Amino acid sequence: MNVDQADPAELAVLRAAFDVDDGGESALGWEAVRAFEAAHGVVLPEPYRTFVAEITDGSYSGPPEYGLLPVAELPDDWGDDEQERDLSKPFPLTEAWIWEEDSDPSEDSDEVLEQVYNHGSIVLGTDGCAMNWHLIVAGPHRGHVWLISDVGAVPFGAQFGFTTGESGFAGWVRHWAANKPWYDAA
Repeated sequence: MNVDQADPAELAVLRAAFDVDDGGESALGWEAVRAFEAAHGVVLPEPYRTFVAEITDGSYSGPPEYGLLPVAELPDDWGDDEQERDLSKPFPLTEAWIWEEDSDPSEDSDEVLEQVYNHGSIVLGTDGCAMNWHLIVAGPHRGHVWLISDVGAVPFGAQFGFTTGESGFAGWVRHWAANKPWYDAA
């Protein structure tokens, strides 16, 4: 997974998966992508960066279940719109955390939980019922996709278990395009 340079093969997979044939009209364009990055103090990981600049910024055809959100939007059921999200602060997790099953939460758990939702990620979209897919844009897991719900957070990618899919945005889309269940590891 290369998050600094777009792989032409991955971009071809993304174009095919979204089958966008609008002459790039739904894409943000490079000027808008750079403006978004400057405003939020991040550089979007590749191939997502090129995807929103040249292919499309959001799609009703998914993934996930309710479609891919534009880079600057949140799902309708996000909750507290007043909560400030800071994309430049590192996403705090590097391994799955099911807080609902955490029998001995630390005093810092509430603070870390707040960071899970609001630091270092953009929301790709929702599968409904507060199950949101995030692309990590800051921190050690930059470029990885995570499922964050009301009970826990899990990274997507074969090396983390749970799924046979490849890590990163292109792997996540490829897995969806192959019509595989998200978590298909035995």
